[in-house]
Amino acid sequence: MGDVMPELPEVETVKNTLKRQILGKKIISVDVLYNIIDKPDVNQFRKLVKNQTIMDIKRRGKFLMFELNDYYLLSHLRMEGKYFIDGDITKHDHVIFHFDNGILKYNDTRKFGRMYLIKKDRVYDERPLCCLGLEPWDDNLNCIYLKDKLKNKKLPIKTILLDQSIIVGIGNIYADEILFKSRINPLKKGNELNKKELDNIIKYTKEILEEAIKEGGTTIKSYESSRGVHGKFQNNLLVHNHENDKCKVCKSIIKKIKVNGRGTYFCPSCQK
Repeated sequence: MGDVMPELPEVETVKNTLKRQILGKKIISVDVLYNIIDKPDVNQFRKLVKNQTIMDIKRRGKFLMFELNDYYLLSHLRMEGKYFIDGDITKHDHVIFHFDNGILKYNDTRKFGRMYLIKKDRVYDERPLCCLGLEPWDDNLNCIYLKDKLKNKKLPIKTILLDQSIIVGIGNIYADEILFKSRINPLKKGNELNKKELDNIIKYTKEILEEAIKEGGTTIKSYESSRGVHGKFQNNLLVHNHENDKCKVCKSIIKKIKVNGRGTYFCPSCQK
């Protein structure tokens, strides 16, 4: 299975798990065993985070935001990134934060994750956060906003939903579920959607992501928010990963196609 994980509900779950475990801890030193630091350079990174305290942990899109005294440490988990707060150092532990009591390890078998250290007053003005679209629960996410963003887009709506500059946090799994609930074919062009379809996308984006957060995210393959903590939303998936199963609504057979290289599941009858 090649789904990009984690998506917004998984990152939210990681955030909530870590908040219970490391808030108020002071970083004594950092070991970077494999360089995933995007900015600043690794030596500056190690120097600047030293003696900073973890004041809070927030989320923006799929980014974890560790609020320190003077900086935000942004962490994008990409496909396989995980945080652990115990255990021996393994070959997939790439960044180790040492506290006066304990450690926090960033573990990533694929090495795709990225970290950024940015001054607090600049964090929303610089990449990567400056380029992000609206959160699913932003009051400005309405039909007018979406219609304007999609008016010139001839790409399939499945591809558009994955574009983090429009709505943040939707990945491959949740895009399939949102389009199924909205009864929209994943290949339909963005500029061809009517008001009802746009309203449905907004409605079901909120509903599905909220439900997934309550379930602790979706565990397919290897996502976990902490060692041994797995989400349960995969039990609620209606189309994703259900190729050749009967649709729970109309009993037609769920199909799998590729849309811009991404495995896409849909019901040909419900999503004509």
